[in-house]
Amino acid sequence: MTFRRFLRAGVMLMFLLVSVATAGAQSKTTEALHKSHADALSLYFYNNTLRMLNQTGDKAFDELIKDVEKMKFLLITTDAGFGPPQYKALVSGYKGEAFEEIMTSRYQGKNFDVFLKDDEGKTEGMIVTVRDSTNLYVLDIVGSIALDKVTTLFKTIDDNTDIREKIQKLTNH
Repeated sequence: MTFRRFLRAGVMLMFLLVSVATAGAQSKTTEALHKSHADALSLYFYNNTLRMLNQTGDKAFDELIKDVEKMKFLLITTDAGFGPPQYKALVSGYKGEAFEEIMTSRYQGKNFDVFLKDDEGKTEGMIVTVRDSTNLYVLDIVGSIALDKVTTLFKTIDDNTDIREKIQKLTNH
């Protein structure tokens, strides 16, 4: 193999590796939000760690998370300077990354907004924001879950004792 072919193959390999590494990345808007609120609670889940939350072995939950590659959970308290204008800017950031607002709902006093990003009909990413009077929760998902199961996923995370203790410690509740 000539040096030129070797160099070309190396460049192609580097391009491929960078493409693969960035394809499954979390949203830049979520990352910027986390940087601007460095004291926020931030947890990362991969498919296998989500399965560990399923303490009861619920097959429906396993089916729910089967298409989740990874997820970032971010909690920001509203006393950290996050209000309606900041939320509007956050939504604009997601839309600027080609996320489309798909669903808005309410569940147990919380407002849920779901944003999807797809490529030729395949969901690449999903953002779920959950707001109540004191907190903003962001679930930044690489992969997808069924839209009618968004509240189930949030409830499972919220009901997990370890996570709930971290949330309570952060919010002093």
